[in-house]
Amino acid sequence: MAVGAKLHLSPAARRPTLPQLLAVALLCSASYLAGVWHHGGFTAAPAAGGGASPSLVSIATTTAASVACVSPTTAAVARVGGAPLDFAAHHAADDTEVNAAPAPRAYEACPAKHSEYTPCEDVERSLRFPRDRLVYRERHCPAEGERLRCLVPAPRGYRTPFPWPASRDVAWFANVPHKELTVEKAVQNWIHVDGDKFRFPGGGTMFPHGAGAYIDDIGRLIPLHDGSIRTALDTGCGVASWGAYLLSRNILAMSFAPRDSHEAQVQFALERGVPAMIGVLASNRLTYPARAFDMAHCSRCLIPWQLYDGLYLIEVDRILRPGGYWILSGPPINWKKHWKGWQRTREDLNAEQRAIESVAKSLCWKKIKEVGDIAIWQKPTNHIHCKASRRIIKSPPFCSNKNPDAAWYEKMEACITPLPEVSDIKEVAGGELKKWPQRLTAMPPRIASGSIEGVTAEMFNEDTRLWKKRVGHYKSVISQFGQKDRYRNLLDMNARFGGFAAALAGDPMWVMNMVPTIGNSTTLGVIYERGLIGNYQDWCEGMSTYPRTYDLIHADSVFSLYKDRCEMDTILLEMDRILRPEGTVIIRDDVDLLVKIKSVADGMRWNSQIVDHEDGPLVREKLLLVVKTYWTLGDEKQ
Repeated sequence: MAVGAKLHLSPAARRPTLPQLLAVALLCSASYLAGVWHHGGFTAAPAAGGGASPSLVSIATTTAASVACVSPTTAAVARVGGAPLDFAAHHAADDTEVNAAPAPRAYEACPAKHSEYTPCEDVERSLRFPRDRLVYRERHCPAEGERLRCLVPAPRGYRTPFPWPASRDVAWFANVPHKELTVEKAVQNWIHVDGDKFRFPGGGTMFPHGAGAYIDDIGRLIPLHDGSIRTALDTGCGVASWGAYLLSRNILAMSFAPRDSHEAQVQFALERGVPAMIGVLASNRLTYPARAFDMAHCSRCLIPWQLYDGLYLIEVDRILRPGGYWILSGPPINWKKHWKGWQRTREDLNAEQRAIESVAKSLCWKKIKEVGDIAIWQKPTNHIHCKASRRIIKSPPFCSNKNPDAAWYEKMEACITPLPEVSDIKEVAGGELKKWPQRLTAMPPRIASGSIEGVTAEMFNEDTRLWKKRVGHYKSVISQFGQKDRYRNLLDMNARFGGFAAALAGDPMWVMNMVPTIGNSTTLGVIYERGLIGNYQDWCEGMSTYPRTYDLIHADSVFSLYKDRCEMDTILLEMDRILRPEGTVIIRDDVDLLVKIKSVADGMRWNSQIVDHEDGPLVREKLLLVVKTYWTLGDEKQ
């Protein structure tokens, strides 16, 4: 029976007699007892986690009697279930003996050199690609024969990160054992070593008085405090202090930087509990839909905005929402004051600023302010005037017949992405957004306008209600889900409309909403219209992030989606790579598939358990709950 299908019975069939009920109960009980005898009798299941506090969590396990009458496969749920999982973090867990079942394939630990392995940004592989325009720093994923089939180890001494908001300012040195930034950026107050910890003072190259004061300066120029600005993009983010300090203002920033000589800068950001990904402006579009961000920011990000016919500013224009802001600080802004310190000539810096101003003007941006070290431009709310200006300003032209949201290995082009048509000069192209937090639950304009094929307002509202119910169920079976300091960085592998993240919006956590490139990938724009953030992703490839990024990974129907596209363990090994020790995984899928997934997961140092769907045991879709065990480089388990 398909997930969610309803049985249509006659009135008489809906009212079984007492003898019928007794007969069914006896048959189910007999089937269950026969199955138990066949598998070796009644045995006590060992504790799944081996941790110190199994009582801290309550798992609503599927009862054997209830599943025995569903299907032969579903009957296996009780057998693979067992004792409750321990979702608490202890840093390590003792070994426990396992029931005498067929041993799953055991995945070995990768060599120590892979402890910070990023498969699609591998340094050695990148050297095969052109240096021109930083193409070598883009995503270049391994071929099938090059993929690692091992478990990426945590560094020796790894510890659970500090809870938010303490993590904004401090991290364990053992988790990211790199001192390069503390030396290279010592005078810029990015990061300091303090015994066994790193401290992040909140400084930056262009904000010596701290990110908070810098953001206050921006807030005096544009409205940061009324909810009209919710999503932000930080290009060349460093350790993402700008994004970290925006969070207290209810602004959610997507920060990115390449994997480069500033070792592990994005990893530091994620360790702090701040959204970030590995990324670079080179030849491909940024992996976001059009009209995604309320503002974009560059603070001495060293991106050559004026080069290549203004290609990089053209890409920023694509991902900026109508009326959105672009903020630039650092070279060449305020060059008259800083030119000596920047070790560049006045003429060179002046020419660079004039070129940037020219590109911005060609995009029909309006310069709002230039005060001190900060300059701000604003994108028009529609393209009525801009299209008319093409009679005078011929370059760049408007793009034709190119999907504005396509951004997975799509090449950038020197043409303006046209905004949706409007009938009046005062109209906001694509529809005006509500202010935050109303934006989260309001009908997204892309759905209201019918621009997403096959998606209706009723479907969106039902999805919102469904995920509120499902998240409530998660919190009932994983008690730590409701603890404010247990989970901070969350990943939704198949986000659709962002309903999972929306249901958690009141909790002190953030969700990276990934929309698979197969299926209806047009929904990522809806996620941004709700004031959430996310990315495109093909789960047959690695994600552009460091190992040990996420505390919790949510995978709804991911394995059904990819069952004919790549091997199951390819996806599971990638999940293990980006999951922190003692992290949690929730996999929703058909029970047949979950049993297969569990057989692989049991060889990956995961403790797992299949439990019922929130609507009860008769639904074929079920949940596989996972806790990744704690182990590090040098542990005997290797």
